[in-house]
Amino acid sequence: MKHLVTGGAGFVGSHLIDKLMNKGDYIYCLDNFMTGNNSNIKHWEDNKNFEMINHDVTQKISLNIDKIWHLACPASPKHYQRDPIKTTKISFLGTLNMLELAKEQDAEFLLASTSEVYGDPEIHPQPESYKGSVNCTGIRSCYDEGKRIAESLSFDFLRMHNLKIHIVRIFNTYGPRMRSDDGRVVSNFIYQALTGQPLTIYGDGKQTRSFCYVDDLVDGLYKLMYSKTIGPVNIGNPCEISILELSEIIKNKFNKEIPTIYKPFPQDDPLQRKPNIELAKKELDWEPEIDFNKGIQKTIEYFKRNINE
Repeated sequence: MKHLVTGGAGFVGSHLIDKLMNKGDYIYCLDNFMTGNNSNIKHWEDNKNFEMINHDVTQKISLNIDKIWHLACPASPKHYQRDPIKTTKISFLGTLNMLELAKEQDAEFLLASTSEVYGDPEIHPQPESYKGSVNCTGIRSCYDEGKRIAESLSFDFLRMHNLKIHIVRIFNTYGPRMRSDDGRVVSNFIYQALTGQPLTIYGDGKQTRSFCYVDDLVDGLYKLMYSKTIGPVNIGNPCEISILELSEIIKNKFNKEIPTIYKPFPQDDPLQRKPNIELAKKELDWEPEIDFNKGIQKTIEYFKRNINE
């Protein structure tokens, strides 16, 4: 079995590659290192079943492939807002190119979509049937609307070409290999605590998120690809906490006094985020297993080992 993982040198993609490599299949890792890191996949570089391809998904590519895991796209606001036009091109052209490759090779296709398609939700928790509340002209729209059009394209290939597709909507994920500069709250807090900086909270800190450990997420992706379920399917942890609560958890892990500073709330940042995962439970027999405190501790240990990098 030959797999193509786009964005394979990234946070989630590299963990997915670990799982696939341990199954004994052949893996093409495609990444242009816009946000990926070679250190995430270097432990496979001498393996005969692994091939690294430095390539931008907005450009066409031809490969003999059985399954495509399309994860390529900057996923944190800091990175996707750096070049919003490029982000939109990645979501549209990148997905179109991978869908056409899947059609050409009669390959199975999995799209990593996002909970951001729900925008700042008016329904809580968010089921897959909720159509979202997205600002289509806001500063986050390059990502939110980009993923919405990626989902639309995927379903059009299903309807027009009977392509075998699966769509996952990924909620907030954390764990080892997160970038310290990606601007997401877990990595921000841990990096700030390790470097003696105050923890930065945007707004009043009462906004909530639901954090899923990366190993649980990857198990969900794998189960979806090897199922008959098309989706979209929410994959995330419904254990919801506020940003203030998260800051206290991080402070307690470091067992020292850490100050907090407050900055203005970002435009269009969701006030609530929590997945309804009943569909994943029913269709995939999936739900998260990693305790949040255990997962945070593993993430902190990773940052401690890699802080100098």
